[in-house]
Amino acid sequence: MTGTGDTDNGGAISGINVTPLVDVMLVLLVIFMVTAPMIQQGVSVELPAAQGGAVEGQGSALVVSITRDGYVYLNDTKLEVEVLVERLRAILEEKPGQVVYVRGDTQASYGVVVRVVAALKGGGVTKLGLITEPGAT
Repeated sequence: MTGTGDTDNGGAISGINVTPLVDVMLVLLVIFMVTAPMIQQGVSVELPAAQGGAVEGQGSALVVSITRDGYVYLNDTKLEVEVLVERLRAILEEKPGQVVYVRGDTQASYGVVVRVVAALKGGGVTKLGLITEPGAT
């Protein structure tokens, strides 16, 4: 019999099976939850300890890092000081008043840090901050 109410015809199911999609999404969620704390943004430097207030709005800030070897980075990009100043000038033309933070390693040469800060100031940076580890001086 081939009536219109016959459901045992062996045809395809018209609904979408979302169980595999949910399984994959849960696995990805667990992977990201485990690996997110391990991801460190920026260049690894040992910061000096100092008392001070919390920095607000650092997520979109420009961070200049100075390593113990004297290398200078803008966020994660290694640059020479002259190139760094040129890039910051271009950024500051688009976003005037942008804050630039300096992260200097405790073992970095004082002369290198001063040279970078002086170059930043000479390049038009008007808002400059120093990042330190929270703690006593």
